[in-house]
Amino acid sequence: MTTADKATGVLAIWNDIRDGREVDFESWYKDEHFLERLAVPGFRLGRRYEAVSGAPRYFCYYLTDTPDTLRSLPYLERLNNPTPRTRAMMSDAFGNMHRTMCRRVARRGALSGALSITVRFHQPANHEQSLAMLDRLARADGVARCELWSAVDAGADISLEERLRGGDRRIAACMVVETLRLSDAERVHAQLASELGVGAELGIYRLLCQLASGGVA
Repeated sequence: MTTADKATGVLAIWNDIRDGREVDFESWYKDEHFLERLAVPGFRLGRRYEAVSGAPRYFCYYLTDTPDTLRSLPYLERLNNPTPRTRAMMSDAFGNMHRTMCRRVARRGALSGALSITVRFHQPANHEQSLAMLDRLARADGVARCELWSAVDAGADISLEERLRGGDRRIAACMVVETLRLSDAERVHAQLASELGVGAELGIYRLLCQLASGGVA
């Protein structure tokens, strides 16, 4: 089991980028931001995705040793002292930002998939029902991994980066299902949409890249 597999903290992010800023966004992520975040002590893995269906357009998450890593002094120092490029991106490029500190409360499966279905809940999820759903999904053909994340950032201080963005939305919980192929993701997405109804926001996201602390995973 790797250090990332043992991680219990998750920073879950969905966002759009304003028209005309996509090139700057990709350059900033590749050359500065991803590397900077994974250099923070306790950050173990970051993954970036782009939407196949659903919104916002981008999904990114970081695995950290524990949720407390996301309240640590080194991380808060970065949030409150953004680089010039980060300050510019946060103030005039980001939009429709969802950002929540979470605890990874359950995981089923050991593989990583090429696509992820994310299910955002804005009310706390029923724990027993969610675990039963994970168990069932993990046995389905084409599913690599399923996870359940629960928000832990109630009452967190607002960082300078968030103020530059104009404020973020929060979720209460998230279910993530990784699949091998797009057809698998579309099948699972349709099933979950039918079962969960209007109480959840679903999207299918294609993996763009990932980075582990110390180098590419």
